[in-house]
Amino acid sequence: MKTKTDKITIFDVAREAQVSKSTVSLVLTNSDKVSDKSKEKVLHAIDKLGYVYNRDAAALRSRRSNLVALVINDLTNPYSAQIAVGLENHIHALGMLPMLVNTAENVERQTQVVKTLKEYNVAAFIMCPAPGTTQQWVDELINSGFPVIHIMREVAFCAAPTILPDNKKGTHLATSHILQQGIEDIAFIGGTDDISDHHERLSGFHSALKQFNIHQHKPTITAATNRQGGRDAFATLYAQYPATKAIICFNDVIAYGVVEAIRQHGLIPGKDIKVVGFDDLADSCLMSPSLSSVTINADNIGKHTCQVLQELLNQGTPAVRTLVDVHLQVRDSSQ
Repeated sequence: MKTKTDKITIFDVAREAQVSKSTVSLVLTNSDKVSDKSKEKVLHAIDKLGYVYNRDAAALRSRRSNLVALVINDLTNPYSAQIAVGLENHIHALGMLPMLVNTAENVERQTQVVKTLKEYNVAAFIMCPAPGTTQQWVDELINSGFPVIHIMREVAFCAAPTILPDNKKGTHLATSHILQQGIEDIAFIGGTDDISDHHERLSGFHSALKQFNIHQHKPTITAATNRQGGRDAFATLYAQYPATKAIICFNDVIAYGVVEAIRQHGLIPGKDIKVVGFDDLADSCLMSPSLSSVTINADNIGKHTCQVLQELLNQGTPAVRTLVDVHLQVRDSSQ
């Protein structure tokens, strides 16, 4: 129990009102993001406890630095690294300083990293959310006063504006390219059910099949988004569907593993089995055979992200969802 000499804190108010600390903060700053019922509970607790809000100290704490947190899901993935470099350049051009961290696709690590970065009072978070990121967690971060932008993946129904490549269009183009050659023994490999881009790219695969009036089941194999994931997924696919003649891959790194596995099975990639990737990494045109891939302009992702960042920092209301166009780069692996 508090004595007369103990200072009443915002945590005491939250405990008395049975609400979160962030809700108390919203009430104290006259935010319209809190319900009348919660506001009444907080004000009653303040009166009961005799809490005094120090606005000068709060104003000092609320001053944002010029640091922008780049929370990237997997910096071992070459495309993620490419996106990060592009973002860094655009953030520097705004006169701000990027602070790059890697979450290694781990939602617990992401939570800890964000908690630490909040202590630096960063101006905003630009994040590729890790699998398992929830709407509630994102919205609580936003409601605590930090602008949040998602890139490459989205968290359904959350308040963060999101910048995405047109994933569905990309795999639709890739799949149509194969079907136009009269090849129907086709499969989709890679990605996992807990990331949004997997569902979008799989949707493009299915939309192309529908457009070509192909209604038979076509195999789809989930896999980790790395080279070993591609190797393992191909082994599973080929054991069950040895007649497969073409594979649409979730990304280029998975495609690299698929190409290696095709060779290990005594087959010729690009001839016996055609392969198309997604991301169009710099190494993809140097492979043998050179890899067909869906091209995403990483610089455009960075440019659109920083346009949204400027809007948020200026108290604007940016678009909830921004799609960046993609195109198919056809090479030897699928001709």
